[in-house]
Amino acid sequence: MIRKGVINYQSNPLLSLLKKCRTLNQLKQIHAHLLKSHLPGNPFAIGSLLSLAATSSNPSLFSHACLIFQNLSHRNIFIYNSMIRGYVISQAPVRAILCYLNMLNFGFSANNYTFPPLIKACNILGSTSKLIGCLVHAHVVTSGFDEDPFVVSALIEFYSLNYDMGTARTLFDRIPKRDVVLWTAMVDGYGKMGDIETARTLFEEMPARNAISWSAIMAAYSRVGDFKEVLCLFRRMQEAGIKPNESVLVSILTACANLGALAQGLWIHSYAKLCGFDSNPILATALVDMYSKCGCVDSALSTFHGIPSKDTGAWNAMISGVAMNGDARKSLELFNNMVSNGTQPTETTFVAVLTACTHARLVKEGLKLFGQMSSNYGVEPQLEHYGCLVDLMARAGMLTEAEKFIEEKMGGLGRGDANVWGPLLGACRTYGNIEVGNRVWRKLADMGVADCGSHVLSYNLYKESGWDMEAKRVRRLISEAGMKKKPGCSIIEVDGTVEEFLAGDLSHSQAPEICRTLDSLFNIGSLENYNGA
Repeated sequence: MIRKGVINYQSNPLLSLLKKCRTLNQLKQIHAHLLKSHLPGNPFAIGSLLSLAATSSNPSLFSHACLIFQNLSHRNIFIYNSMIRGYVISQAPVRAILCYLNMLNFGFSANNYTFPPLIKACNILGSTSKLIGCLVHAHVVTSGFDEDPFVVSALIEFYSLNYDMGTARTLFDRIPKRDVVLWTAMVDGYGKMGDIETARTLFEEMPARNAISWSAIMAAYSRVGDFKEVLCLFRRMQEAGIKPNESVLVSILTACANLGALAQGLWIHSYAKLCGFDSNPILATALVDMYSKCGCVDSALSTFHGIPSKDTGAWNAMISGVAMNGDARKSLELFNNMVSNGTQPTETTFVAVLTACTHARLVKEGLKLFGQMSSNYGVEPQLEHYGCLVDLMARAGMLTEAEKFIEEKMGGLGRGDANVWGPLLGACRTYGNIEVGNRVWRKLADMGVADCGSHVLSYNLYKESGWDMEAKRVRRLISEAGMKKKPGCSIIEVDGTVEEFLAGDLSHSQAPEICRTLDSLFNIGSLENYNGA
């Protein structure tokens, strides 16, 4: 029979040792001393030990916490809350909810510490998460915690993950006193939904902001690819005197990687070292990605080798990094090292190595890897992988084989997208294969594909092959549909400032001077060609 513990905690010097406890043997020694003392009947004594073990990242400590919990005859709300948190940390949401129900069955009432981890359990449940989460919300209301900022913050996060910002906003608007936790939860929720305008409006209305608030708005802009705004927000954060946390630095590094802002990326790396953040595996992976995308492969490799425990994300970043910098052999070598070290490759891993094979025209190796994905590594090929393989064969001039692969392995062009038929059309133009190109175009036209890039490729193929009638037909379709190709973009970093240029855009403040300089360079080039002739 489970009995409720009395609130009569007797301090014991052994409990202070818990903070230094790191191994299962140490935990067992402290547990043994508690059992021998006069404290075993007091759940407040055993509670601290169980809480440490349950919420530890060490699986053996968590298993021991479960054993202690199962054999306890005296429990209290703190012990139940600790176990619920432990189950959530261990990614066991169903057991967390069952533990909560067990707590209610034995007559314990939930408190404000019960619901945040319980709601988090609903976030990771899967298909039934919305239903269970709504039932937990009902318990929150009946228990009287519907105005607790941390509970409401957890509910807002739950509803935002379920794409229900309407309910989240209703909860937020009903709270008379909103602290920074609630404001940040709303900003983060709208950011994850892609509603940048509302997220920014709320952010600017915040009476006070902390590092997590800045991190939420930066992550929102990073998700939609507005990396220049991420850097602008970071400068504002520095001016406000807010010290960045690791999440902020990851967002900044992602922005630097996509903008090629090496100077700012180097500063972030130095700052991370100064704060001791560089040991964070997520931050280290972001550094690998930043150095790779800025062309500093040696720095990327050095950072990568410095990561003590490399997860799949770190391996993927490094494999992609060397691949995008043209070292396909090194990419394959890293892939083999990843497998040898016991790290399971993912879909992203195979996109990276297949892309490396594509650019180096390693057809044999690419075909072999694609064939091993499912059988050897349990990774089912997705559209991106099929696209890589079509690109691999097309670049190598195997156009008929690529066309056959699409029909037989993918079930036809209708199962693909521009990443599949684009490379094939481009290769048809490169190799002057009008027959394959014409068949592909006609199938796309019959499907009603409105991809501007594919139309432009087809037009150029027909024009260069002398098929003027077909070229005019494609041109007419482009005009009638009002298709416009996305203008090319280039980004440079000058004195720590990122400058972005779009093809045909003259809005830059120094556009006249840039055009005059370009004209001068073209004239010099023309003069040299004339003299050389």
